[in-house]
Amino acid sequence: MPKTNEPKQPAAEAPAEHKETTAEFVASMASVLVIGIFIITFCLQAFEIPSASMENTLLIGDHVFVDRVRLAPEAKWIEPFVPYRAPRHGDIVVFKSVTERDLHVVKRIIGVPGDRIHLKDGVVYINGVKQDEPYLSHLPPRSPSQIEETYRNNFPAISPEATAVDATWLYTMRDYIHNGELVVPEGSYFGMGDNRENSYDSRYWGFIPQENVIGRPMFIHWSFETPEDQYMKQKMADRVAFLFDVVIHFGGRTRWSRMLHRVR
Repeated sequence: MPKTNEPKQPAAEAPAEHKETTAEFVASMASVLVIGIFIITFCLQAFEIPSASMENTLLIGDHVFVDRVRLAPEAKWIEPFVPYRAPRHGDIVVFKSVTERDLHVVKRIIGVPGDRIHLKDGVVYINGVKQDEPYLSHLPPRSPSQIEETYRNNFPAISPEATAVDATWLYTMRDYIHNGELVVPEGSYFGMGDNRENSYDSRYWGFIPQENVIGRPMFIHWSFETPEDQYMKQKMADRVAFLFDVVIHFGGRTRWSRMLHRVR
């Protein structure tokens, strides 16, 4: 059959690439910023461990992400979607200090409402049952004192000479002692550090109010060898000097083995 010379169809033109306008870029960045602020404000928050009271579970210079949702006061409208619960025995929690304003503290929950607590020779008894605490660190006390040791290890032995005890707590503690045991009231918790001999905790300043609980540490996102007294240095010059120290020694003093380590 004779070939016919059919006219060639013009090639389809590729659609012009859409270029993001300045307004669209600003809008997308604003969305990311809003989501980030929401997560940081209501879901996750970063904290740095300032003291040795939780060694060796948490070290000075550990930077952790804290879950602010699970232990938060229940919101009825979202309750079916969020696994809210109250703090339990063994939970590690971050909370607002009951003695110092603008200070955040991290401890392990030892007693919940209704518990009867006492220590005998450094061993914790809850409702008459001796506790197995494999997470404890038995490091030597930094400030050895026979009076403090007696109070610390045989709580709630009341000793007016135990100078580290908050005066208000020393006075009100008597109202919660029954038959030699401390009874945790409703809406409160009793917390202690894993570095039991070097922990300034509920033995010294009292109960943790439920409303002070911020959340529970989930994992360590960064850890840097930090001087023990660094958190006490509030002057701008000290902060800038430490920042330069971090930049210079980032690789050598970062504890790489603790990165993404789960806190429990």
